[in-house]
Amino acid sequence: MSLIKIEDVAFVRFNAPDLGKMRTFLLDFGLVEAQAPEDGVLRMRGAGSAPYLHETVQGDPGFAGVGLRAANIADLKVLADVEGAAVEALKAPGGGQQVTISDPDGIRITVVAGQTDAPEIIPKDRTDWNNSKARPRARQTRNPPAGKATVMRLGHCVFSTTDLQRSSAWWKDRFGFITSDEVYDGEKKNVAAFMRCDRGATLTDHHTITLSQMGREPGFHHAAFEVVDFDDLMAGHEYLQSRGYVPAWGVGRHVVGSQIFDYWLDPFGNRMEHWTDGDLFTAEDGTRKVTTDVMLSNHWGPPPSPAFMNSRSAQS
Repeated sequence: MSLIKIEDVAFVRFNAPDLGKMRTFLLDFGLVEAQAPEDGVLRMRGAGSAPYLHETVQGDPGFAGVGLRAANIADLKVLADVEGAAVEALKAPGGGQQVTISDPDGIRITVVAGQTDAPEIIPKDRTDWNNSKARPRARQTRNPPAGKATVMRLGHCVFSTTDLQRSSAWWKDRFGFITSDEVYDGEKKNVAAFMRCDRGATLTDHHTITLSQMGREPGFHHAAFEVVDFDDLMAGHEYLQSRGYVPAWGVGRHVVGSQIFDYWLDPFGNRMEHWTDGDLFTAEDGTRKVTTDVMLSNHWGPPPSPAFMNSRSAQS
């Protein structure tokens, strides 16, 4: 039994020396301001109900932490008691309470509860997709809007670890994660775990946290943001390309998790993913075993570059 069962990933936190440059990229990436930058902190949200998804603090560039959403404040108290931490007010959009701890590799994790939802931002109208079996769009054209993508929510984060067995047990024991896919190398060594939330019969993303031990330094690898649909992702790809940003991998469709993906680098070298059409599972669904070749392959699209396999440091 785990201490608590988290419901989702809440936000990611970075440090950067130039908040204006980060803000420009995030706006182009498809986020919007959750509040005006103040006291050296920039917070950005998506079109969904989360009060914010991305936080940047003025400072030397680097990853600074991940937020997870608990079901209630009582769960925060359970976690705080066991970890010897404090339940504190979350002084950010949406309010609520927070507990901050660190995993075995020093990754800072802020678990939040009691936040107030933000009003959703309704995306531009999208007409239905037709396929060979169903044609719901009749007597009208499909004209998806061009321009930047619309980020709806934060879907998952990926980290490198020095000891996969230790770290995956730590995250599962505290937060109730279930492994969707175990990844093995040619020597049958377990080198990665794609883990989903345990929400009982409620469908949840194939992975919310992924941990990997594949010869990289421990730390942050990427954060993934869900967009409206495939057209939205492709419009965002064209827009970011026109703005001169650096692509990291894509467009393609993963075999593990099934999502259509498109990775980019922010101005400070952090990987950010647009994704759509991922797998969903419940707690009753099992665990699959796959090889590293399967994990890094596509149903279609280009292979990853060697640079994609490198991680950033766990802390700034």
